[in-house]
Amino acid sequence: MYLDTHVVVWLYAKDAERISPRARELIEHHDLLLSPMVLLELEYLFKTGKTTAKALEIYEYLRETIQIEVCNKSFATVARRSIGIKWTRDPFDRLITAQAAIDESLLLTRDDTIHSHYPAAIW
Repeated sequence: MYLDTHVVVWLYAKDAERISPRARELIEHHDLLLSPMVLLELEYLFKTGKTTAKALEIYEYLRETIQIEVCNKSFATVARRSIGIKWTRDPFDRLITAQAAIDESLLLTRDDTIHSHYPAAIW
């Protein structure tokens, strides 16, 4: 199961109130993956002052605490899949969703737009 960027931020911040009980249960019972785009978006959020931790700091913490890993699918494969995603212009959402969609994997997100367009989006 892949995690969307906001879920990663909330887990790092220990902001359990923002994560639904169902989402917490799913996190506990699935192998967890990140799209490399999540790392890039985390660093973007840090550079723009929207978060206080660097991407690798967040990733290392979550890797130790919840055993999350970065997916190693080829970027070319993910980029090709993302070309078919027309419902958003956001490059982060396109690539994160494409990464999950290659194997029809679950994507844990609270994003309504992703839920409207990606059948394996859950919350």
